[in-house]
Amino acid sequence: MDLSKTELIESVFAGSGEMATRMRALDWSTTVLGPVEQWPRALRTCVRIVLDSAYPMNICWGPDYVNLYNDAYVLSMGAKHPWALGQKARDVVPEIWEFVKQWFDRAVTQGQSFSGLADQLYPINRKNYLEEVYCALSVSPLPDDNGNVGGVLAILLETTERVLEDRRRHLLRDLASRTAGARTEEEVWRVSAETLGENRLSLPFAFLYEYRPSEQQAYLTGVSVETDEALRPPVIDCRRENLWRLDPALTRDGVVVELGNRASGVSVPNWAFPPKEASVVPIRLGEYGDALGFLVAGIHPGRAFDDAYRQFVYRITEQITIGLASARAYEQERQRAEALAEIDRAKTTFFSNISHEFRTPLTLMLGPLEEVLPEASERLSPEHREQLIAVRRNG
Repeated sequence: MDLSKTELIESVFAGSGEMATRMRALDWSTTVLGPVEQWPRALRTCVRIVLDSAYPMNICWGPDYVNLYNDAYVLSMGAKHPWALGQKARDVVPEIWEFVKQWFDRAVTQGQSFSGLADQLYPINRKNYLEEVYCALSVSPLPDDNGNVGGVLAILLETTERVLEDRRRHLLRDLASRTAGARTEEEVWRVSAETLGENRLSLPFAFLYEYRPSEQQAYLTGVSVETDEALRPPVIDCRRENLWRLDPALTRDGVVVELGNRASGVSVPNWAFPPKEASVVPIRLGEYGDALGFLVAGIHPGRAFDDAYRQFVYRITEQITIGLASARAYEQERQRAEALAEIDRAKTTFFSNISHEFRTPLTLMLGPLEEVLPEASERLSPEHREQLIAVRRNG
């Protein structure tokens, strides 16, 4: 005996999770899939399995790849949830549909499972902006009641946080290593800019300014990418309102500057849009120490400037500060060594001069003595002769 419609829905969408509850409440007759009682048994079975899974899974059924996903997949949907439930995949992710569709079609036509590249970039609009998202995607064919492929099962493991953390950690490691070997402050600024320029996925652009308190001006000392000079003035007067809001009184959090279209000429690797914001942070000795300079860091347009991003930028300034302090200490030690060497040279010169000054009068005294000594044995007693010999020896 067939189950009633209500019993069938309760059976297919069993469970107390969010998606099970939403699926039970949805009027499926308004979707491409139609009423639940008309679904293939294979699809109903797959839905039950997916809803019970702790892994992020999405069933994309039929030629339109209609979405049915579980609780673990909600995070991947972002702001598109819960609207995405029962919608065509091409409407849910139009920004990456052409890329994803090739994997879905391949699984359907070949009847084989495929795994996408690990840490693959998927620019997805799930938080009301195009976001830089990295995932490992696995696609498997799902059979229908006739043994044909009725849809696909997509398992999406997001790796964004790990990718970002690895990328940022490598940048900080390289920055610490290279600035540690710098011997002058000028070299610290230069190698810092070069290192940041090699990691533009983290910071699309970076400008470094050295602050001179006596002039209250900031001087450009390094750039990570070539841009219009209007975006990186060579000198900024910190006493007046300026492009980057450089101010020695800035706190460690700095300020975020809206760029508008000013950075339209700055390309971002693997991204279609230029930066729209920049973080400006002071570089100072200690939290309340004097400002040594400023870091102007472009924010990746595919990332929100959250606490993790802000902390990352701050740690960059810490590494540059350590490099500058080390270079200053090295310069002070070099100057100290030069001063000691100069003192040693002065001592040598002094004693050389004194020796020369002593040599002249001694020669004048020892000359007559040398003339007297040959006759001393005849004219003087042995004791007096020995005294003259002692005078010559001591002279």
